[in-house]
Amino acid sequence: MAYVKISKKSAEERIKKLKKLINKYSYQYHVLDNMEISDAAWDSLKKELADLENRFPELVTPDSPTQRVSGKPLDKFEKVNHEAPMLSLADAFSFEEIEEWEGRLKKLTSEKFGYFAQLKMDGLAVSLVYRRGMFTRGATRGNGWVGENITQNLKTVESIPLRLREDIDCEIRGEIYITKKNFKKFAKEYANPRNLAAGSVRQLDPKITVSRKLSFMAWQLVSAGGKEEGYERLKELGVKPVPGKKCENLSEVKKYFENIRKEREKLDYEIDGVVVSVNDNNLADKLGVRGKSPRAAVAWKFPSKEATTTVEDIKIQVGRTGVLTPVAVLKPVNIAGVTVSRATLHNEDEIRRLGLKIGDTAIVGRAGDVIPDVKKTLKELRTGKEKNFKMPKNCPVCGEKVVKDGEIIYKCVNKNCPSRKRRSLYYFVSKAAFDIDGLGPKAINALLNNGLVQDAADIFELKEGDFIPLERFAEKSAGNLVKAISDKRKISLPRFIVSLGIAHVGDQTANLLSQVILNFQFSIFKPNDLLKVFDKITKDNLENVHDIGPKVAESIYNWFKDKRNRQFLEKLTGSGIVIEKTLRQNSGQARKLSGKRFVLTGTMSSMSREEAKEKVRELGGEVSSSVSKETDFVVAGENPGSKFEKAKKLGVEILNERQFLKKLSE
Repeated sequence: MAYVKISKKSAEERIKKLKKLINKYSYQYHVLDNMEISDAAWDSLKKELADLENRFPELVTPDSPTQRVSGKPLDKFEKVNHEAPMLSLADAFSFEEIEEWEGRLKKLTSEKFGYFAQLKMDGLAVSLVYRRGMFTRGATRGNGWVGENITQNLKTVESIPLRLREDIDCEIRGEIYITKKNFKKFAKEYANPRNLAAGSVRQLDPKITVSRKLSFMAWQLVSAGGKEEGYERLKELGVKPVPGKKCENLSEVKKYFENIRKEREKLDYEIDGVVVSVNDNNLADKLGVRGKSPRAAVAWKFPSKEATTTVEDIKIQVGRTGVLTPVAVLKPVNIAGVTVSRATLHNEDEIRRLGLKIGDTAIVGRAGDVIPDVKKTLKELRTGKEKNFKMPKNCPVCGEKVVKDGEIIYKCVNKNCPSRKRRSLYYFVSKAAFDIDGLGPKAINALLNNGLVQDAADIFELKEGDFIPLERFAEKSAGNLVKAISDKRKISLPRFIVSLGIAHVGDQTANLLSQVILNFQFSIFKPNDLLKVFDKITKDNLENVHDIGPKVAESIYNWFKDKRNRQFLEKLTGSGIVIEKTLRQNSGQARKLSGKRFVLTGTMSSMSREEAKEKVRELGGEVSSSVSKETDFVVAGENPGSKFEKAKKLGVEILNERQFLKKLSE
């Protein structure tokens, strides 16, 4: 890993600030069970501190968060000492880090060893003490050495046996958690299942605990002599173990990790990674402890959906409608398996709400298909060198004066602004519109820079010879792209309307507008036929359409009255564009999803998202971009985003791909 150059003095100041902030969140997490940032963001801060201390070991102090396990326990319950420390695991965030861990182990021992890979439960760690097979004491992890006696509450958890199958003395360690199904009842009160589980076992009244229907799974068995027993032994004693698998080598560990990551959402409980440990307890004891973590085990965490990084600059992006959007330029950071270097800041109001300055350290999030955005500013890490940001008075691309549209929107009103033109072309060929495969932003930039296109209609006039002189285009790829363009000369009406880039008109409004247009009895028609339609439609007509308000109606009306836009439709007609009627008639079969509102998130293997939307609409259903109480179904493909989490909180029915396809074909 390449390190950014930093002086010892700067590192010392950064370490001081990081320690203070991490201790603050440590207290929230371990003592109050209510942390204001995500575990992923907290992990990111701790990793930065550990990396700095590794580079400057002389700056490590006994009070550093890297030198202890957790925070102090509350005084609500009796404090108890653990018979052996409940150590925390070192974290790994990539396979390369797992390989480095193995390399360190092999330097310490010449013995051959395999691995045991086990789910890393996202719950509350507890210790269960058994005497002659009877459950006598249960405690929280606390600070690793001293926990809280929560025996009475743990006795209410049915998956914790009050008596083992054998009359032995031992200690069992594991995780208290709540299933996703049970969590739905409390989603409005608690941020996540872990917080609910932690809060439930620390209620003074056990009746409250029992009402939460908590569960337990074990990940360690320690005999009376302090020796760790094997995984199978837990089952023999009647205790449910955390699922795991023996792996001969790291290749098998990696395969297991990837399989679990794919199946993660199907589990009825939350996990945040896989614990990888040496599958030989005697060897594990010999390897000992490094700092506050056992050498023989490591927690391989799933790619974080959030991380902390530095906002190095804030730049302005000019969209296809002229709207100015501030974008944070980030110190590159890995989030959810992708290196992120930019994040949207939406508008000036959002920057003000975040209290964000250039140079700040911030929490950045990326969930599924959601564009990265800044979640929180960590003001405690400021050095005093941070700078305020102000929206520009002139467009950063064309230099024209910027006007304010409403309370928070700034716009460049120059319709010939190069950035607006460029973004309009990107949008025209996107999956939601003409969906021209191979014609992405880089290709469009090359066409614009070489003067080969002035607007979207020119795309359909391109020949193979136009592409060949451009970088990255050989004769074959040029021929393929020209064919791909030609194949898209026929397009459905909703997609065509989307491609025009009318302000405030997305795919849902485009579908509503299509139904209005099709009342004029066109079956197959040309772009300039739309002019005949909109010469007969008034703003009032548009406002009377369900879900089209005054602002959207005015935007549509003005677009079709604009002289340049009318000329553009004529030019598209000359390019051979044909618009097909694709909306079905109102037959019973075609309208079987009438009144049902769908939200799509994640990736499906059988069809694109746009195809899925069209199928829903063909059957009379509606497709929305956001989840609300009015949503009937959320269709979750692979890597679903924040919409999936919101659906769970609101209790909206979630369909996987197979269930969705079945509903379409019923």
